[in-house]
Amino acid sequence: MNAARVRVLIVDDSAIARDLLERGLSADPAIEVAGKAADAYAARDKIVFLNPDVVTLDVEMPRMDGIEFLKRLLPQYPVPVVIVSAVTAEGSRRALEALEAGAVEVVAKPAAGDRDGLAGMIASLRTAIHEASRANVTTLRRYAPAPARTAPAAGGPRKSRLSGSGAERIIAIGASTGGTTALTTVITALPADAPPVVVVQHMPPVFTRMFAESLDKQSRVTVKEAADGDVLERGLALIAPGDRHLTVAREGTVFKARLDDRPKVRGHRPSVDVLFESLARIAGPRSIALVLTGMGRDGADGLLSLRRAGARCFAQDEASSVVFGMPKEAWENGAAERLVPLESAAAELIACLSAGVAGGVTP
Repeated sequence: MNAARVRVLIVDDSAIARDLLERGLSADPAIEVAGKAADAYAARDKIVFLNPDVVTLDVEMPRMDGIEFLKRLLPQYPVPVVIVSAVTAEGSRRALEALEAGAVEVVAKPAAGDRDGLAGMIASLRTAIHEASRANVTTLRRYAPAPARTAPAAGGPRKSRLSGSGAERIIAIGASTGGTTALTTVITALPADAPPVVVVQHMPPVFTRMFAESLDKQSRVTVKEAADGDVLERGLALIAPGDRHLTVAREGTVFKARLDDRPKVRGHRPSVDVLFESLARIAGPRSIALVLTGMGRDGADGLLSLRRAGARCFAQDEASSVVFGMPKEAWENGAAERLVPLESAAAELIACLSAGVAGGVTP
């Protein structure tokens, strides 16, 4: 039985935090805390000696911060790393840098003294650890963008969002573990006049806003965290906030983003299924949808509804997925018409634009 448990190394400079994490994680019978380390140097030695399945890592540490540690560690020891970071603007920015450096997931620390928040964080961390234990870190590093990468600015203004233009087509994307890297690969490859893009990425609140701001700096399209009532326009990509469902509603000839706080669907808010189902009802044949890397099956049923409604539907292939869970489910239930490598996913979406409204399966 013990052989099947996920062995975790906890790395945090706070002794209190290390003990809290150890108690919380040890309560999961499928997780074994193999060791704890107070800084990067002790962590390196323990990784070599203990060979953990997953490492939890604080970003802000003395002597060497978590980001520098990741850059030095992963080329030699490609172990899945889950970042445990404060929910602040600076903490979120640093966590995103850690994801760019090769971390698999990020979990938000609760505010000091927030016992309910602590319980929720431990639950999220357990889930993240199980997901990370199945991650292909080599694949993640292969597609990780360079931090300084930016969209070309030659030939005029970098952004050319076509305000007020109708949404003839809508691109919808869902992702989870490894999704920030996958989404960066796809969205930065889209042209400035791409159809509106709506995205659900499983990620804590605040982090989604910071991710959208970071992605906006790298992309030809404008990228922002969705706000209730945002009009879907060409050249605009909307990222669902980390704690609200994102749907699309139609008002006359205009499509708008809608946010709501209804309960989680299959453990997720935002939910890929919720987004996809909303599009299937009002914009099926106009939609092009893609399920990217992630654990579980969020998005599989919604993608099937979209395909039955006449949408073009795809899923990321196994070779390029960090976790071939969500794409696999979407393929095996008949929702995805084709599995596509990450590097050609954007081209596949763009090709659909010139192919006209097609696709779908008989309900």
